[in-house]
Amino acid sequence: MRYLAIDYGDKRTGLAICDHDETIASPLAVIQGQKELLKKIADVVQAENVEAVVLGLPLNMDDSQGPQAKLTFKFADQLKERLNIPVHFQDERLSTFSAEGKLAAADYTRGKKRKRLDAVAAAEILEAFLEQKNAR
Repeated sequence: MRYLAIDYGDKRTGLAICDHDETIASPLAVIQGQKELLKKIADVVQAENVEAVVLGLPLNMDDSQGPQAKLTFKFADQLKERLNIPVHFQDERLSTFSAEGKLAAADYTRGKKRKRLDAVAAAEILEAFLEQKNAR
């Protein structure tokens, strides 16, 4: 199955995708801002033959849901309505921290790292989802 992971944010939304064998999660794109975000994601879903979405869920370290988690649930409802494919949630705690670590080793400028960070974080979310799914 082809999954699209989304690291949803107010300013930037990172996207990552996996292969049909569900073995490789790759950063795909970063969408700037909220303008036409659902349409842009729907275009990617169609172009990449995505069968389900994995949405990063920003939980607090004590497992509680803060304001950003509530916004993510609202966004998930909009995705389900627009895309008509399954939407799964994956804990995204520390995904950005891990992505920053991976990008630190790369020879990118600070600006290039910032532009890639959310897509790499989405790939981290997707990797965690696929690991849990395949462990069952």
